[in-house]
Amino acid sequence: MLNKSRESRTSTDDLAFFVRIATLGSLTAAARELGLSLPAVSKRLSQLELRLGVQLLRRTTRRLELTPEGKRYLEGARPLLDQLAELEESVSSQTALLRGSLNINASFGFGRRHVAPLVSRFAALHPALSLSLQLSSQPLSFLDAHIDIDIRVGEPPDARLMARKLRTNPRVLCCAPAYAARCGLPDSVTALAQHNCILLRQYESDFALWRLTDGSQQLTQKVRGTLVTNDGEVAMQLAQDGHGILLRSWWDAQHSIHSGELLHVLPAWSAPDGDIFAVWQPQRQLPARISAFVEFLQQTL
Repeated sequence: MLNKSRESRTSTDDLAFFVRIATLGSLTAAARELGLSLPAVSKRLSQLELRLGVQLLRRTTRRLELTPEGKRYLEGARPLLDQLAELEESVSSQTALLRGSLNINASFGFGRRHVAPLVSRFAALHPALSLSLQLSSQPLSFLDAHIDIDIRVGEPPDARLMARKLRTNPRVLCCAPAYAARCGLPDSVTALAQHNCILLRQYESDFALWRLTDGSQQLTQKVRGTLVTNDGEVAMQLAQDGHGILLRSWWDAQHSIHSGELLHVLPAWSAPDGDIFAVWQPQRQLPARISAFVEFLQQTL
């Protein structure tokens, strides 16, 4: 009876295994991340469902879908794993050793250029900590993506989230010297309406409205352009090729402006809504791995 009872129990490894599959939405992706074969992952999932006596995931041709039982299991598993990680950290809090896992999300451009090198440095400082960095085109849902920290541009719209400003990052106007030589430069914000502007369509629907401030007043100017993209790197390349004026984050444009590859247009004006924030869910006791990484970002970013 004792052995049978033990076999019927779900281990924390099983919980973590199921959470990763549900988060990734693919057995193939889970097998790749866990370093297992696809049949091994499928068999382990089937054994877990058999032990529980319910189907947790519905397999379709395209992806996995959670059953109602699977949703309840996932909602219960995540807090248990977080509480276990907090417990392990609390009993080892007298040392600087960080354990557990830390899942980080950042935007493609900023994440690749600035966050990824710092994740590498942080990993070297804390070898017992498992780190995961994923890059996305927009902020993710913490619950759906199982993210601990989201590094995002602009203040979070949800006041229920905790946020800490990491870096001031105005968005500035810039263009290539070739464009300035061909079309001239605007002498006011309203003059932008007469220029070809490179439009970056990302989060907002009103991407053609540029809200600019000089510190004492704020103006909103509708702009137009023959080139539109949803990727910041593409927009920068279009600007460097001389196609028009671009409103771009300082972190991305500063090197090209300092080198002379781009000109700083209307330097007294900028868009103030591009600051970099670390965002996380409110918790009763913030895990040391989260607070340590946020402090590290503030010191090094």
